[in-house]
Amino acid sequence: MRTKGKIVFSLLAFIILLDQLSKFIVDRTMALNHSIPVIQNLFSLTYIRNTGAAFGILAGSDAAYRLPILIAFSLLAIGFIGMMLRRLPESEKGLVMALTFIMGGAIGNLIDRVVYGEVIDFLDFYWSQFHWPAFNFADSFITLGVVITSYYIIRSKGEDPFSGPKNGSSSS
Repeated sequence: MRTKGKIVFSLLAFIILLDQLSKFIVDRTMALNHSIPVIQNLFSLTYIRNTGAAFGILAGSDAAYRLPILIAFSLLAIGFIGMMLRRLPESEKGLVMALTFIMGGAIGNLIDRVVYGEVIDFLDFYWSQFHWPAFNFADSFITLGVVITSYYIIRSKGEDPFSGPKNGSSSS
């Protein structure tokens, strides 16, 4: 297995394990909708279940069509990211890492949707009356991956980092 493949599989294993283990611990040790302050007026562990997508989008819609749509969207995103990872040359390690973060987070939340029909969230940040929606490690990796990917695309100054190997070298 090439270096890129080792990076992808190692990061995926780490992200999915961290995400699923943290959700398992929260599910087994906290009551639903219970909150434990960690840093007063800033951060709590708050166990909720999100039936929708990011920020609760589609949460109020009928599960009969919401769940298949969210699962299908996750599978399409994972497949697209996999295709982009295959196109990236070995030299784009930062971008490989960023896309793997997104893929790992998508897989973590997909597992929840398939197993529970909803996603377990528990990281709860707030300040005064300003409250960010609760999220999980999968969401954190997705966000970090999107930020890093955006940086790389902006930095590429019009060159396509996904164009495959340069000078005839192989990227698989």
